Amino acid sequence: MTPTNILLVALAYFTLLFIISFITGKDNSDSSFFIGDRKSPWFVVAFGMVGAMLSGITFISVPGWVGTSQFSYLQVVLGNLVGYGVIALVLLPLYYRLNLTSIYEYLKKRFGMVSYRTGAFFFLISRIIGASLRLYLVAEVLQHFVFDAWGIPYVLTVFITIGLIWLYTFRGGIKTIVWTDTLQTFFILASVGLTLYYLLGEMGASPLAAVMNSDYTQVFFFEDGWGDSKNFFKRFMAGIFLAIVMVGLDQDMMQKNISCKDLKSAQKNMLVSSSIFLLVSAIFLFLGAALYMYAAKNGIEIPTKIVAGEIKPAPDLLFPEIAINSLPVIVGLFFIIGLLAAAYSSADSALTSLTTSFCVDFLGFDEHNNSKKTRYIVHLSFSLILALVIIAFHALNNESIVWMLFKLAGYTYGPLLGLFFFGLFIPRKVMDWAVLPVCLVSCLISFLLNTYSQTLLWGYKFDFELLILNGAITVIGLLLISTEKINNLDEVNSLTETS
Repeated sequence: MTPTNILLVALAYFTLLFIISFITGKDNSDSSFFIGDRKSPWFVVAFGMVGAMLSGITFISVPGWVGTSQFSYLQVVLGNLVGYGVIALVLLPLYYRLNLTSIYEYLKKRFGMVSYRTGAFFFLISRIIGASLRLYLVAEVLQHFVFDAWGIPYVLTVFITIGLIWLYTFRGGIKTIVWTDTLQTFFILASVGLTLYYLLGEMGASPLAAVMNSDYTQVFFFEDGWGDSKNFFKRFMAGIFLAIVMVGLDQDMMQKNISCKDLKSAQKNMLVSSSIFLLVSAIFLFLGAALYMYAAKNGIEIPTKIVAGEIKPAPDLLFPEIAINSLPVIVGLFFIIGLLAAAYSSADSALTSLTTSFCVDFLGFDEHNNSKKTRYIVHLSFSLILALVIIAFHALNNESIVWMLFKLAGYTYGPLLGLFFFGLFIPRKVMDWAVLPVCLVSCLISFLLNTYSQTLLWGYKFDFELLILNGAITVIGLLLISTEKINNLDEVNSLTETS
């Protein structure tokens, strides 16, 4: 495929997104932008959320990860199913009972204004990092396969990538996102299905059996105990809490859910989308094994890139390398569309949720106090922030993107996990002014423990469970600053209005 062909495909794809944006963005109200007027069909949200859960991370990094981690990622996804059940049965009823626009408004009612702003602050940091990592993948692929050939600098590639998102989301908000996510999910699945069809066709007799009998497909890891980063119990437990914080305590993901017309619809959406996510994750892992076997059979080396002046393996580029340069042109075309769909399905909603959280949680937007001009400025400002963070990742990255995302999530989502757990299950009030210092200290302690764990903990190395540790430290800190017992915690968490 030539760079021109890739660019034309991308432009055609974005034309579709702009058409959807034009249709859904006619009602430019805050209610439409923030919560879709609570009229989103649950089955549309469910299908679209699969794409948001997958993102560019799953699309590229998970297949590339199979080379060193086999199918161990599936242990995390199995834990995710339990986490999604907690979201459907515990968190969604709370959000609908309180009629929230921003889910962090719960913290204001439960603890106070400082806690409320603290929760929103950690969400902003978490989502900026997560969305930037996802878009970083798209920018890397476009730069490698398109813009390098034309001598276009990486910085300009990033601003083009971000600018396109801003253009089709700044008016319609979540109402647009619900429908663009549906289109994007379709293209993600179509791309993977087409790639597998041609890959397996090139592998000779019994390709399915060949993949499943390969060394890549081990799912469960028990042999090396807790010291093994792939240990089943570590990854399963981490999967539960990762789902709770990265979906249930994340304004981005919950904004789609609370745009449904009622609680029952939102719960059906969550349970259906999580089941589909399990199946699709397994397909992506299967794709990764097929890619490595195809590369070995055809003498294709793992791609490399220069990091800090050194040439290092880049397994994240294996899928695009084979899809674009080794398989029929139609596969490459659908790969580009699938990649754009995967990254943008999460990044566009991230930009919308960042705007929503800042306007509601920090600027105090409500039905009586709002400004479209201010909303546009906030939306543009977060676009620029994402661009700058992506450029920073490009300069500093030397790890697998999947691992980096979950590692950073352990620090940024940990305090949110601790705050919501304490609020829901521990019947005590806290000194509101001290909540932010507690959360910051928790992150610092978690960082130090992670950095020196092999020295302090007899060689133990933290993996995804760093998130659980951070949340636990936050809960301990909140207990230390608690002041008095609450006699009826259920009544406190069942109020129908936020204060």
